[in-house]
Amino acid sequence: MTDSSPQGVTIVLHPVSDLTKAKAVYAALLGMPPQADSSYYVGFDAGGQHIGLVPGGGPQGMTSPVAYWQVPDIEAKLAEVTAAGATVKEPAHDVGGGRLVATFTDPDGNVLGLVQDR
Repeated sequence: MTDSSPQGVTIVLHPVSDLTKAKAVYAALLGMPPQADSSYYVGFDAGGQHIGLVPGGGPQGMTSPVAYWQVPDIEAKLAEVTAAGATVKEPAHDVGGGRLVATFTDPDGNVLGLVQDR
């Protein structure tokens, strides 16, 4: 059996209505410019944590921040949480650079994320 235990929250994505305004606020908060800056995503790497800004909630229609737990085996962890009562919202898929992400909801509808770097 592979260990699919989470290694901690490493990414938090925030839905924003105005990417330019949000970018300025987060840059001031974190004291640094973004490391990724495009019209569809702005990302900051601060203290081992990645903070991402997604305009309009992004493709998942996010309405609140989503924390992403780093896991060594995303498919195993998805199977584990669904067996425990979670519902897959967005199946594991590659978002570039070998990074896989997935989201699921807990029994109360809260959205949680998983990330695996290959």
